Amino acid sequence: MKFSFSTLLVFLLITFWGCKKGYTPKPRGYYRISFPEKSYQKFDWNYPFQFEYPVYSTIEKDTTRFAEPFWINVCTNTNKAKFHLSYKPVKGNLATLTEESRELVYKHTIKAININEKVFVNKEHNVYGTVYEIKGNTASPMQFHLTDSLNHFLRGSVYISEIPNYDSLLPVINFLEKDVYHLIETFNWE
Repeated sequence: MKFSFSTLLVFLLITFWGCKKGYTPKPRGYYRISFPEKSYQKFDWNYPFQFEYPVYSTIEKDTTRFAEPFWINVCTNTNKAKFHLSYKPVKGNLATLTEESRELVYKHTIKAININEKVFVNKEHNVYGTVYEIKGNTASPMQFHLTDSLNHFLRGSVYISEIPNYDSLLPVINFLEKDVYHLIETFNWE
């Protein structure tokens, strides 16, 4: 049986056209994120402060070039997250420390959709501060500072070692946010 060139061309066009019409590309997928059960342990090193942190996290001293004594990281490796905690004694410079902390938060306004400020007061443990929830594709989704207004100042910031895609990181941010608030609520000075 002999086919003409035009018959073969029509057959090939119908075949290719029919195959293309039903093709739908797969949407980009994201990894499944699993979270451990919430449980906490006490941080009780010989530091000027104490708090509770998640049992699925580890504490490591900050060894970066500019690190000072009493600077630590609370590392949650399962979520590629770190809470950087930097302590400074207050020596008549509380206003400067507070303003520097606020300025570091508001450097994120370039990428942030919104920055929510919440005042924190714990009169029983003499802990006062501000918590900043930073919404959007920013390097840090949450920062805070705590003080007793006389002797101690602690600044904290949360970093996730992933590309800052707010929509896909939101479940992780929500999970870590509870840990940060627990750390703040159980915080006290030595």
